[in-house]
Amino acid sequence: MTTEDDGTPQGNVAYARLLTELREGRLNPGDRLRETELADRLGVSRTPVREAIRQLEADGIVTHVPRQGATIRTLDYAEVMELYEMRAVLEGTAARLAARAASDIEIEELIDMNRQMGEMANAPEAFILNRQFHAALLDAAKNRFLARSIHTLQKALMILGPTTLTDPDRAEKAVAEHLGILDAIKARDGLRAEAAMRAHIEAAQRVRVRALRALPHRTPGYDGDLL
Repeated sequence: MTTEDDGTPQGNVAYARLLTELREGRLNPGDRLRETELADRLGVSRTPVREAIRQLEADGIVTHVPRQGATIRTLDYAEVMELYEMRAVLEGTAARLAARAASDIEIEELIDMNRQMGEMANAPEAFILNRQFHAALLDAAKNRFLARSIHTLQKALMILGPTTLTDPDRAEKAVAEHLGILDAIKARDGLRAEAAMRAHIEAAQRVRVRALRALPHRTPGYDGDLL
């Protein structure tokens, strides 16, 4: 249990813990957030849990459903597409800026991370390393305002469900796509790096669309819940 003596408000601690559970798939779209259960699980009182739920609601992750209360949001098809469109724009910009601003050491580290991803294939550790790869590339872009925008978007992306890297071929293809991005960054070709990153995000988007289409009674364009 974390206390206020640690210098971190308990509400922020509870918020961070719930975000971690979302990222790891322990909380999923449609799950109810019961204050008593969460307080027991997180080892805090209901007050910081209530604060954490309010923060998640401000992030657009939690909504209040009649007769259910606070619930993890379920995105509709249009929202999923909009998220990927914005991700392509923002991460494409990050790749372009990294081509200009990344140090040689940062580029070498990105290359090494991608090599490790290739060796891990579909292991869960590869999913974590993939997040770290994209975070390191964003750091290499050296633009704090862009970083804030992407971090906000990433919170919404948490409620999409499992990463597209769980698709049988996707992990291998993602590594190859990363190589294309890194080749452009190493060559200091910002426009090519941006185009390669956009193509990478769009490839993930196509996998996501196929997954949505495979859900029973769900087709693209359907106005109901898709995830």
